[in-house]
Amino acid sequence: MIRNKHKLLRTFKSKKNDEINVRQDPLYDNYGQNIEALELIYDNCSDVIFRSFLLFGNTRATIIYIEGLTDKEGIENFVLVPLMEKVSTTEQSINDVIDDKIPVSKVNKVISFQQCIDSISSGNPILISEGVKAGFSLGLAKWEKRSIEEPTAEVGIKGPREGFNESIEISKSQLRRIIKSPSLKMLSLKIGRYTNTTIVITYIEGIADQTLIDEIVSRLTGIEVDGILESEYIEELIEDNPFSPFPQILSTERPDVVCSNLLEGRVGILVEGTPFCLIAPISFFSLIQSHEDYYQRFIVSSAIRWLRYLFLGISLLLPSFYVAIMTFHQEMVPTNLLLSMAASREPIPFPSIVEVLIMEVSFEALREAGVRLPKQIGAAVSIVGALVIGQAAVQAGLVSSPMVIVVAITGIASFMLPRYIAGIAIRLLRFPMILLAGSLGLVGIMLGIILIVIHLCSLRSFGVPYLAPLAPLKTEELKDVLWRAPFWMMDTRPHLTGKTNLNRQSDGQSPKNDK
Repeated sequence: MIRNKHKLLRTFKSKKNDEINVRQDPLYDNYGQNIEALELIYDNCSDVIFRSFLLFGNTRATIIYIEGLTDKEGIENFVLVPLMEKVSTTEQSINDVIDDKIPVSKVNKVISFQQCIDSISSGNPILISEGVKAGFSLGLAKWEKRSIEEPTAEVGIKGPREGFNESIEISKSQLRRIIKSPSLKMLSLKIGRYTNTTIVITYIEGIADQTLIDEIVSRLTGIEVDGILESEYIEELIEDNPFSPFPQILSTERPDVVCSNLLEGRVGILVEGTPFCLIAPISFFSLIQSHEDYYQRFIVSSAIRWLRYLFLGISLLLPSFYVAIMTFHQEMVPTNLLLSMAASREPIPFPSIVEVLIMEVSFEALREAGVRLPKQIGAAVSIVGALVIGQAAVQAGLVSSPMVIVVAITGIASFMLPRYIAGIAIRLLRFPMILLAGSLGLVGIMLGIILIVIHLCSLRSFGVPYLAPLAPLKTEELKDVLWRAPFWMMDTRPHLTGKTNLNRQSDGQSPKNDK
């Protein structure tokens, strides 16, 4: 018996670089060998339950499931009770009798050990019976899920209040509830040697370009890693330029944002275990747009969008402009203001560049501390900390009052960006811009801006230019870039990777037209 166990262990498990791989072997004809092999595979797994019983009173059978992932009451009421009744069967009719007797909506046949493992790991118990060279996967998965809540990272005044949660099944149903057409397609993949994480590629057939879909599927199927724990793993493994501070894939936890992008020809990537969905391809302007732009009047949305562009520039350039002017270009400041600033800087022992770096690093530290602290005290600590430290630094003569004002305005400007990942990129680039301003003045600032623009022009998101439709210029697609045109004017979809189904509405949708 021990010799047979070691033989089975060598058959089902192979060691290579200290990694155990389960092969794609089919189930045996022998019931005992199948159970023994599965017991070896799940050796030292105390949460995996092997429940043996007599099928129909005369046939050995075992149901295998994981505690906490499977509905135990469903196993007892819908599997064990009906299958333990004595019924006259033959070996040829066992399959049919099982299908008739189990009142479970989803019963699939599995023929390999890998399929058994996938089913058990997903919470669906496996039924192995004597006389049948196959197993039965029973749709009885049940585990604790977080309820649908309002997204915390993308709040808004108007619009839907629901966001994704960690259950990929619920996330798919939320998309189906918004887009009811059968053209909404969902392709499922498994990625990760050990986590075996479910990845769902979703798109609208007839709108998304097939070359884009094929490219995304190709990049995802080429991933071979130990595990996927969050969507950021996928993002870093499939993006075009991983060394850029700018994200080339959009991350959102709002179903309405995903659906709006699907209707424009983009592709969504849902990842099991995270409430964030990835959207590709995107442009730089996708990071400036907010979901709330489309839930209020287009004039207001356009004005707010221009305000975002203004504060984007302030967030990136204001500290460096202050350093450049105070260090090299004092003649640009009006005399009265220059005298006031010189008086406030007189007791400061540091040059402007050191002064701004001290304040910027302190402000970033306070911001991160506020995020990591408990929710009830995080906001209070960050606000009070900024006020106390800023006032104490001024009184101690470490920084000047104008510097505190500059850093405060810069911090407020960085919060204007609707996408957190875009704000991080701008915050990161702020520091090299300060160093360039402190060494070369306004010439250094212009050099930094030129380098950033060159970098943005070189970026691609799945083949789409990052600054499209501004560079290359496509005037017909500027209706939703620098401003938000009314819906009846946005009659075409953006040109992404192909000219597929460009018209999104019929002619004559303007309310001024006679009906």
